[in-house]
Amino acid sequence: MARRPIALVTAAVLFLEAPGIVAINAVMAGFLEAQSMSLDGMDPDAMVAGTWGLGIASGVALVLCALVALVAGIRDRRPGRLGRGLLIGCAIAHGVLGAVAVALLGWKAFAFLVAVLGLLVLTLVAYGKEHDKEADAHEEAPAPA
Repeated sequence: MARRPIALVTAAVLFLEAPGIVAINAVMAGFLEAQSMSLDGMDPDAMVAGTWGLGIASGVALVLCALVALVAGIRDRRPGRLGRGLLIGCAIAHGVLGAVAVALLGWKAFAFLVAVLGLLVLTLVAYGKEHDKEADAHEEAPAPA
């Protein structure tokens, strides 16, 4: 199984997705600021700041996940516990967003989110425990004389 290309493609897609998420939130923040509407008496400026904060935090999280996948692909080693946790969280977020996106945005957005979800799951499965056992067995094998 080609583990490196899967991890590297996953990293590239996540690196490309990060600025897109920030840009989408920037557009939403612009609409909120232009409309100056409040939701149940909430301060419109707080809503704008929250939208920007969510966009930036989401972008940073995607970049972190991309870095985990990139390092796994370059080293051809399984990510650590924290790295796997980040990738699992990213996969869950893409699955939930995909379910919501199909109703709100249509099938194209759903297909993109599920494709990214598939890449994340493939990266996690490709570097599973069996991979580490195979690598250890090859390293411990004595060299032919």
